[in-house]
Amino acid sequence: MYPTRPERPQDRRKEAHQGKVLDEFFDHPTLLAISRLINQGYFDAIDHPISTGKEGGVFRGTKGVRWVAIKVYRVGNATFRRFPPYALEELRREVSVRNLRTLIPAWTRREHTILGRLRAAGVRVPEPLGHFRNVLVMEYIGGPEGAAPRLKDALVDDLPGLYDDLVEQIRKMWEIARLVHGDLSPYNLLYHEGKVVTIDVAQAVSAEHPEAKRLLERDVGHLAEFLTREGLKVKTEEFLERIHPPPKSTEE
Repeated sequence: MYPTRPERPQDRRKEAHQGKVLDEFFDHPTLLAISRLINQGYFDAIDHPISTGKEGGVFRGTKGVRWVAIKVYRVGNATFRRFPPYALEELRREVSVRNLRTLIPAWTRREHTILGRLRAAGVRVPEPLGHFRNVLVMEYIGGPEGAAPRLKDALVDDLPGLYDDLVEQIRKMWEIARLVHGDLSPYNLLYHEGKVVTIDVAQAVSAEHPEAKRLLERDVGHLAEFLTREGLKVKTEEFLERIHPPPKSTEE
């Protein structure tokens, strides 16, 4: 069959970029992990990248007639150095992590576990479906038109509604799941069907952690700044009081 049009330079550039992405993420151990997950029925094929970053990349996969999201962590010293020290400390308390080869799989497993814990608390996160080594399979957030955008790139018509939704999601995370995200911002919240979906949760820590309140205040501060830039003036203190109201005083 002959092509319907001549190959364009942008086609070659796109193919070269995708080839570079494949080389960066899919080394031999990762390909073996993907093969195992395919054999176990978690997905049938990897379609294309959704997003790539310094720690890893997320790819759309096909499972029958539906899609899944496949997160692949890079395996290397650079990835290790970007993990927050407080989260690594908790990880080492939870599992015996002696070197890099065991750290990344443990980190992947931790994200799978935390996603499940947040969903059980009613927090809107992708459903964790499976994991092996440095590969995590999750629910795909999006539709036929593409993956849901990050909040920083989304067009939001109802800022007060968004504020209410953020308060409710973080409240459930804090009061029910007893977790603090620790790196919450418009970069790791998706915006889908008028609601936020929290992603990138592996660095979350227990609400009992010594750093928990400081991290919660930082998370809320980032989102208060975002809402204010978008046109809804919100103070961090007000945001925090809505999440965790101070106890009411009782009169004798």
